[in-house]
Amino acid sequence: MFQILHYDKPIPFMKFAKAGMIFSAALVLISLVCIFQRGFNWGLDFTGGTIIEVGFTQSVELDKVRDTLEGNQIEGATLQHFGSSQDVLIRLTPKEGVKVEDQGRMVLAAAQKLDAGTVLKRVEFVGPSVGQELATDGALAMLASIICILVYVAFRFEWRLALGGIASLVHDIVITLGVFSWFQIEFDLTVVAALMTVIGYSLNDTIVVFDRLRENFRKLRREDTPSVLDISMTETLSRTIITSGLTFVVVVALFFKGGPLIHGFSTAMLIGVGFGTYSSIYVASALAMYLGVKREHMLPTQVEKEGADQKDLLP
Repeated sequence: MFQILHYDKPIPFMKFAKAGMIFSAALVLISLVCIFQRGFNWGLDFTGGTIIEVGFTQSVELDKVRDTLEGNQIEGATLQHFGSSQDVLIRLTPKEGVKVEDQGRMVLAAAQKLDAGTVLKRVEFVGPSVGQELATDGALAMLASIICILVYVAFRFEWRLALGGIASLVHDIVITLGVFSWFQIEFDLTVVAALMTVIGYSLNDTIVVFDRLRENFRKLRREDTPSVLDISMTETLSRTIITSGLTFVVVVALFFKGGPLIHGFSTAMLIGVGFGTYSSIYVASALAMYLGVKREHMLPTQVEKEGADQKDLLP
């Protein structure tokens, strides 16, 4: 690997550690208040709703179908091609007083204005009980992953770094959830997948910094903890810019060109990638510094060989 950026002296990241942690704590607090007060705009995966499959006589663009439905007062529909470009799967939120069969007829009537030969293939209702099960499973999956990560980092590095890493993950997830709650962006299973991806991405960036930190603690004996942290993050900055920059470009492309079906996924990834890079410095590393991580904590445990004392007694 070659280093694109070269620095004559370390960047003083830890000079702003206190301000960064205060900023992060404020964002997390605001996000939690917003989550508990406003809640989430749950998608059909969690609330239940009507699934309608229609077949057109020729290939059709989803944007045209969506415009046609909205023109007939059918709003909030989620569309995707199903099997071929002629078959479209439409998901609608349940409406009080409107039967499932009536929703199917309304969609068919609107679609036939776009293509007179459109046929209704199926109409199904997904109950909210399935949604509750999915929500529980998603929350348990994230909790299990965080616990496994805590054990892994504590075993590989040191418990102060482990707590910093977990705080960084919680920070990224809570802020992402807070944005979804504040703007009432639809929360579906694709968002859960994005949150799991954010956990892995944030952890990967944090592990790279921690690995370099451990190496430098053993080499730089005369430097204090903030200096070693600055040196370690400066040395890994080139790698961070490359990986985060490329990931961000891809996610931006998904956000603008991916369509409504993965809008929630791309939005969560945008927030997660941005704050994941930031939190590796001003949450994970800064918290470990304030918890008192030192060079002594990074040194391997010295194991005395059996019989060493008896050997010293021999003439």
